[in-house]
Amino acid sequence: MISTETLAVACGIGSAAAWGAGDFSGGMASRKGNVLKVVLVSQLIGGLFLLGMAVFSGEAMPPVRHLMYGAFAGVFGNIGLIALYRGLSTGRMGIVAPLSAVLTALVPIGYTAVYAGLPSMTRFAGFVCFGIAVWLLSSADTGFRMTGRELLLSCIAGVGFGLFFIFIDKANDLAIFWSLVWARVASVAFLFTVVMVVGKTGTPKAGQWLFIVMSGVLDALGNLLFSTAAHLGRLDVSAVLSSLYPAATVLLAWLFLREKLRRRQWMGVGIAFIALGLISI
Repeated sequence: MISTETLAVACGIGSAAAWGAGDFSGGMASRKGNVLKVVLVSQLIGGLFLLGMAVFSGEAMPPVRHLMYGAFAGVFGNIGLIALYRGLSTGRMGIVAPLSAVLTALVPIGYTAVYAGLPSMTRFAGFVCFGIAVWLLSSADTGFRMTGRELLLSCIAGVGFGLFFIFIDKANDLAIFWSLVWARVASVAFLFTVVMVVGKTGTPKAGQWLFIVMSGVLDALGNLLFSTAAHLGRLDVSAVLSSLYPAATVLLAWLFLREKLRRRQWMGVGIAFIALGLISI
């Protein structure tokens, strides 16, 4: 029989794969048009997916406090998503995705250390390997160089996602699906307000729809898998495993966009698997 901890690790890895593929799809869609429209439509599609899952599961509606935690998670996650998609569409995917993952993991690691205690030494070693892996993945050139725009957008994305992790973990104590649905309601409302203020309206172009649908469904699936992982196990472990999503984004960019990966980046992919093994013990 599969243990709860093993299932939590599997869900964390699954969320990384789903988010990495979703971010690649979102970045591709954003290259063909306005980022805000891409994120808004993809969030709507993902919201419908989560609503269907919540209704199908028969899960009871949680108290208002938990729904509010979900709403905060949705807003912060959206801020991170907008920054990430902007970075993926205007910068280098092999730089923006890994850098955003650093803070995405560090924020909940610090939070968990304060409120739940430090992890085991083996897992701490895995966290260190994770940081090294991300640093190597981020080194697209012979040295660690990036533009100020890439740095800013990566930091905003990382902090936004890190806060999403914390609030969704607080929201899912009693209900996983409905907390995510409420997070998506707040997310869509926030995005719609931003779109109205900025004045970026209109429908996506024909070439965007496939990527938008893929992005919305994969992002929602990643949220669901992460929430399940955090519910079953420690938040910091789930956050680090989920934050390995840049490996999927970078590999997809290499496969489909022919973005070159340096030897250092391939080393980063290998060390990421070592980190995964240490964290999973």
